[in-house]
Order: sequence, then C-alpha cells, then structure tokens
Amino acid sequence: MARYIGPKTRIARKFGEPIFGTDKVLSKKNYPPGQHGNARKRKTSEYGIQLREKQKAKYTYGVLEKQFRNLFDKASRSKGITGEVLLQLLESRLDNVVYRLGIAPTRSAARQLVSHKHITVDGKVANIPSYSLKPGQVIGVRERSKSLEVIADALSGFNHSKYPWLEWDATSMSGKLLHIPERADIPENIKEQLIVELYSK
Repeated sequence: MARYIGPKTRIARKFGEPIFGTDKVLSKKNYPPGQHGNARKRKTSEYGIQLREKQKAKYTYGVLEKQFRNLFDKASRSKGITGEVLLQLLESRLDNVVYRLGIAPTRSAARQLVSHKHITVDGKVANIPSYSLKPGQVIGVRERSKSLEVIADALSGFNHSKYPWLEWDATSMSGKLLHIPERADIPENIKEQLIVELYSK
C-alpha cells in the first residue's frame, strides 16, 4: 500500500505549517528547506500557488496523487460546492476519523492502526485506511488492542468535544460519525477553491 514515507519536517518547512503535527524543528527553522531556503523569495505564479495548495492537502491527509484525483472527480460529480465536498470526503476517511477521535496521535499512526487490524467499524475489523465512513457508523478499538500503549497515550487528556460531528464513548472506546462535517468544523488551513481552479484548467 503506497504512502509518503519521506522526511516530514522538510515538507512542513516547505509549506511553513506543521501539517504533520507539532514539529520542534519547524518552530526553529520557519523557512523553506535547502541551501536557498532562507534567501529572498521569488514571486510564485498563479499555477504555483494552486499546485502548492493541492500538495499541502495531499500531504496533510496522507493521500497520493491518483487517490486524490479520484476523490476530486467524485466531489465534482456530487451535489454541493466541489471544494467543500472534497474536504468532506477526505475527513470521512477511516484513518482520518481514527485520528480525529484521538485514538492515534497522528494520521500516519492512525493509518498504521487501521492497516494492522486494531480498528473496527460497526463491530467488524476494518483494515482499509481509505474506507469512506457514513453517518451513523461506529468506529471502535478492537478488544484485544485496547491495552496498546500508543492508543492509551493518545487518548489520555484528548479533548473529544473539539469535533461536533463526532461522538466518543470512553467506556467502550468507540466513537460515532454523527454527520459529515461542515466546512466550518474542519480546522485544516486549506484553500480548497485553489485546488478546484487547478483541476478545472
């Protein structure tokens, strides 16, 4: 299963944002990587700005080019504003919801938990990170995985009220997707309209 496994801080510095989570190096070196990273910036073209936004969304959600394009095509065929629907599709992915529920500290950790069969959907083991969840579905931790240190550490002190579209039950270590999130409920700093403009060329 292909995924990006390169240096994450380098990518975060490229965008100037901690897109993979808290990053100590980024806070010290808040300029692009490479020997010319701290030099005077050249003006970026309109295409370059749009491409940058698409790349940021791809890296943030851990999606490769072909998957991202397929999601965009699906969003463009759906009712509603294409850019918003695209973000809603990305947010509805199983690995992202596992991360949003606080079961994993990062999306890549959430992806690994799903791939290694530690997560269930409606009581059945699910091992496809890109699985698209629907409202009403329950995402839980497999019984034999509840004692995993990585899950316990991630859940300790996690604020489950951050996302109004998700409901968490600490007793059963499971969460429910109440509804597809509105754009205002998605905290990612992504200008989705630029992505739509890029693919519309």
